[in-house]
Amino acid sequence: MKALELLVERIILSSRWLLVAFYMGLVLALAAYAVSFGYKLLKITANVFILDEAGMILAMLSLIDAALVASLIVMVMISGYENFVSRFDEADGADNEVSFLGKLDSGSLKIKVASSIVAISSIHLLQVFLNADQYEDAKIMWLTLMHLTFVASAVMLGFLEKLMSVTSKNDLKDEG
Repeated sequence: MKALELLVERIILSSRWLLVAFYMGLVLALAAYAVSFGYKLLKITANVFILDEAGMILAMLSLIDAALVASLIVMVMISGYENFVSRFDEADGADNEVSFLGKLDSGSLKIKVASSIVAISSIHLLQVFLNADQYEDAKIMWLTLMHLTFVASAVMLGFLEKLMSVTSKNDLKDEG
């Protein structure tokens, strides 16, 4: 019976490597998004003298939005791989060029993802407000409510993470 239990545990533990397919898919998605970003940038530079100030602001917001989404993808790939699959060998090297690796646990990753989503939502909402005449009032209201929901969720995640860290510190003091 113990041998069967060990086999099941090894299979379950080894299954984490299936996540690599998802992370590689995110690498491909990031590459496709980079091509899309390059195309947007080319369109903006081709129209730099044609766009008015509002148009240029909207174009820049679009590029910032794309950069935030790309950063979110990288954050999820790196942290997910580090936390659930395997440590990066480069993070342990003497010339620690990738010192940021391993600094995101699942709690801080949730907060960073939520913060990124709030930032992306803020930029999208600002784009909507700058083009308010193209949207129905009801749609603007729903987008605003959705954004406020993202903000409230991020604040709650931050509060819960702080509460958990205080609880963890108190547990450590009680043990010592």
